[in-house]
Amino acid sequence: MKKLIIHGDPGIRRDAVIEYDGGEYICFSIDRQGDWHGPDRVQLWCTIGAEDEREAFEKREYVPHWLETEGVDAEAVEVVQTSDAVV
Repeated sequence: MKKLIIHGDPGIRRDAVIEYDGGEYICFSIDRQGDWHGPDRVQLWCTIGAEDEREAFEKREYVPHWLETEGVDAEAVEVVQTSDAVV
């Protein structure tokens, strides 16, 4: 599990499947930052991981501040499957 800060919006929501840096990840949560006061592009602060890490995420069996954090542009993220959540 890790934090991924996406600069720009690739059109994903929670539970979307993305491909990044040679691996496939599920977006367990997404916080949208920067709509009101900048920066120039919105940032999506995502907690991503593999399906076998979902239970640990849901039970909060991790320390968010200790997760590895990486930042990428939206163009570096390939959307494999959009969320099945109803808007």
